[in-house]
Amino acid sequence: MEQRGSGTGRRAQRPRSAADGGGALARDALIGAIAGTAATVAMTLAADALFRRLPARERYPLPPRELTERALAAAGAREVFDEPGLQAATLASHFGFGAASGALYGLLARPSSRGTGRLGGAPAALEGVGFAIGVWTASYFGWVPAFGLLRSASSHPARRNALMLSVHLVWGSSLGLVAQGLSRALKPIAGGELRDR
Repeated sequence: MEQRGSGTGRRAQRPRSAADGGGALARDALIGAIAGTAATVAMTLAADALFRRLPARERYPLPPRELTERALAAAGAREVFDEPGLQAATLASHFGFGAASGALYGLLARPSSRGTGRLGGAPAALEGVGFAIGVWTASYFGWVPAFGLLRSASSHPARRNALMLSVHLVWGSSLGLVAQGLSRALKPIAGGELRDR
């Protein structure tokens, strides 16, 4: 917020407070979450197209369904869900994870309209791809097998691994570009002084 400078006709910036930093973090996390959700749409459509190219013996549900069903079973809630319910739960967990991962990206990259964030100064799409490779690696070689939800990706069929890595690249590039675009759009959509009162 700005205040009038005394007698100069110019606006003076009010001193920044600790609360300002919290608002910036919330804004960047929200930008990331929205971008993560949008990127999950692109990822899901790419997964559908690539899934159809797998050999018939490898066309069983992809990890979002496997993870959702195993998590529900571990919680003792699997039998509560019929097939449409499982599909709904899978979509909710898939898009929820995409949004949460996107929020983390927003906090790390701090999207900027200059085309680069804070993950090394690379173009936004490349920053997103780098982040997505990290998410895929940490998930399918890290916490997912550690919690016993799926075997490590090293024991999955190579074509399915290629599919999952490819769709994470789609997710990451979309994430970076959408986060950059949303950050740029803040000025006309949500920034500045109100005049139409």
